[in-house]
Parts: sequence; C-alpha cells; structure tokens
Amino acid sequence: MKNNVPEILTIPALKAGYEHKAFTPEDVLSAILSRVEAHKDNPIWITPPEEKWITIYLRKLPPMDFSKYPLWGIPFAIKDNIDLEGIPTTAACPSYSYTPGKSAFVVDRLIKAGAIPLGKTNLDQFATGLVGTRSPYGEVQNAWQPECISGGSSSGSAVSVALGQAAFSLGTDTAGSGRVPAMLNTLIGYKPPIGAWSSAGVVPACQSLDCVTVFAHSLEEVEIVDQVARAVDPVCVWSRDLPLKVKRLPAKILLPKDMPTFYGPWAENYQIKWMHALRLLEQSGSKIECIDTSFFSKAASLLYDGAYVAERWADLGEFVTAHEEDIFPVTKNILKSGGREELSAARLFKDFHQLSIYRKQANQLLENAVLVLPTAGGSFTRDEVRENPVETNSQMGLYTNHCNLLDLAAIAIPENSEDHDHPFGITCFSLHDQEQFIRALAGEFLKANGAEKGE
Repeated sequence: MKNNVPEILTIPALKAGYEHKAFTPEDVLSAILSRVEAHKDNPIWITPPEEKWITIYLRKLPPMDFSKYPLWGIPFAIKDNIDLEGIPTTAACPSYSYTPGKSAFVVDRLIKAGAIPLGKTNLDQFATGLVGTRSPYGEVQNAWQPECISGGSSSGSAVSVALGQAAFSLGTDTAGSGRVPAMLNTLIGYKPPIGAWSSAGVVPACQSLDCVTVFAHSLEEVEIVDQVARAVDPVCVWSRDLPLKVKRLPAKILLPKDMPTFYGPWAENYQIKWMHALRLLEQSGSKIECIDTSFFSKAASLLYDGAYVAERWADLGEFVTAHEEDIFPVTKNILKSGGREELSAARLFKDFHQLSIYRKQANQLLENAVLVLPTAGGSFTRDEVRENPVETNSQMGLYTNHCNLLDLAAIAIPENSEDHDHPFGITCFSLHDQEQFIRALAGEFLKANGAEKGE
C-alpha cells in the first residue's frame, strides 16, 4: 500500500490513512526511503533514514490509539544539533561528533507520544547562519528552486518536510533559524518562547537564547506537536512553565511605519508580496497601528555586534581553538569574534543593561498586541551567498535577530502556501506569555488567504 501514501505528509492525512487502513507506518517508511533516494543529490540529511534502526521504533509502537498517542506513527526529522539516542550528533562538524546515550527531552516526549524519528538533518555548522550553505556536508538546496538558498540554520529540517520526507521536523532558533527556512520552503515555522520547550540535549549556540522549533504544513499540526513538546523539564536550567491561554485576536496589530527593506535579486517581488500580506491582515478585524520599529533593530544588533556573541565562544571556544581546521571558515570567524579582548565583563553588563531597556519598551508596546514583520526581506542564489557570505546572511536576519533577545514568541507563516516562485512570508511576534494572540492572528491570516483562493 506504499502507493497510497500521500505525497505531502501531514499529521491529519497520516492519521486518517492509518485509521482507514489505507496504509501502515511501514508503508510510510518505505515511501520516505524512496523519496530520500530520489533526492539524494540534495544533502538534506547527515544521518539519513535507514530501515534497520527505524524498524526498532516501529516495533515498539503500542496499539494505535490517538487519544493516548497523538503522534502515533507520525515520522519526523531532527536537526543534527539535537540528540537522538544512539545516533551521532555532529552539529555539522564531523570532528565534534558524539553519540548520545539518551535523546533530547523534547525528542523523548515526541517518541513517547508515538512519533517515529527518521534521522538527523543538515544545518549551518553549529547552528550559525541563516542561509543553509555553511556545512561541510554540502549546501542544502531550496525545495522548489535548487539554485537558491534553503535558509538556515535549520535547512535540512525544513526541506525534508517540504519534499514529503517527514510530516514535521525539529529545528532550533537563536536568531531566526526556525523561521527563515520556513518562509523559503513555504512552511509554518513555530518558535516557542524561551524555555517553553526544553533545550536539554541540544548543542548550544547561544544557550540562554536557544529554542527548539517545529516546521509543519499547517497551524493545526504545529499546535499538536506543541501540546506534546511543551513541558517543564526539571533538568533544563532555562525551562519554565508557560501554559497556553485560549486563542483570541490581539487588540491591535503593529506594523512598521516605513516600508521594510527588501533586498536580493527579487526585492521588487517581495515588496509586492508584503503589500498583499497587509491586505490579508486588514481582514482580521484587529486595529492596525504603524510604529517606529527601529529599536527592534537596535536590540538585534546586540546579538553579533555586542557581547552576546561571547556566549557562543564560551560554549564552543575550547573546541574551536583545538580544531580550527575543521570549522567552516565564515563560522570560525563569527565564533572567534566572541573571544575578542574588547568583549570585557564591563561590556557584557553594559549590553545587558541596554537590553533591559529594550525589553521594557517591547513589553509596553506589545501588551495585548502582535508585531508583524516580513520573515525575511528577500533571498539569494547559493552562488550569491558563496560570493558574499557575510552580508547576504546579515540581510536574511534583518527581521529575526531581535526575537529571542526580547523574549518573544513567533510564528512564521507563508504569504501564499502555493507559491513556489521565491516564497515570501510574514512573522507574528508576541510577548512570551501572550502566544494566544499570534496563534489566533496566524489562523485568521491563513483563513483569509484560503478564502481568497476559493478554499
């Protein structure tokens, strides 16, 4: 019954197929293995799916009962900076590789809910980048336009879902890595607030800011995964109790008063798509207010231009110093910048104090409100990124880097889920304890988009 397996794997479609006995989890695995083979020239996976070890998980599946196991038989991909028991974690650096004795907290919860881990996906090395080209395992190609970037750092995770090789996937997000790949591959990318999902078992990038994220085809699926993954982890020092509230629309939608900056060879197309997204937002019924968003950019600058980059060096500096020849060149330069002498303790506290001011501003501005920005203002070909790796990557982060520094939650949604011609998307941001607003607004936006297409 392998031929009955849908081309696009979604949780509802797989659940319906299992319940109607149209196919089995073994049939789904067989279809996935064929698809992985068909796209083997695209380095989506570092540890690709293999029947011999995935079968172990299939054999452990309890009897089908979606009330007890909401992810029963649902295959998912794992970014290769997140631990899966018995499978090497590389963070896209072969000499860093280790084999964990247990899975990351979030992975373990998903497996206990019936989900089937497939393998480990490619990423920008040490989760440092937004382009998907900074890996010794190869540049992950965009799902729809192979000559273009897939977005990073969670490149393989996004593309695996877009190409029907997984129903959902885990990424991570420190500066936008769970959002940019979602936009470029026409997916939903959900970044929970810091600590809502445990980061135990994740290779740190900037650990006080790191979040595990999910890519999926629909808001419904994101919410199903979140219900399983969200939990207080007594081991994770960043974990906190953030129960969800009933979804409702925000009192207002905050938009930039000035036209956002669009860049790259398709900048004009992205501006047109942004204007279309604004028309869809107007249909939500929430009040729209245009604001000066410059302080978000100022906050974002602290991530790499300020002392926060020293946190990356604190976690990885010893390894980088001992294995310089194994580090991707542009990644090495970024990591080593965290060890420069001018990043003193005094500078660190100065930046902390400045960030506290920005957080206070954000808390006041976003009370009962949602900020909406482009997920990214453009895209590039992989050749363009190779020629200018630093500037192109910086541009991809114009509208992402502020998020975790300001302790926000975010959902990246496609402007048009059927658009495979340089896809564009928007991101909805809320305060960490007001996610009900971004979930409701994202749902209204997607509903308006569907109505426009006659769905």
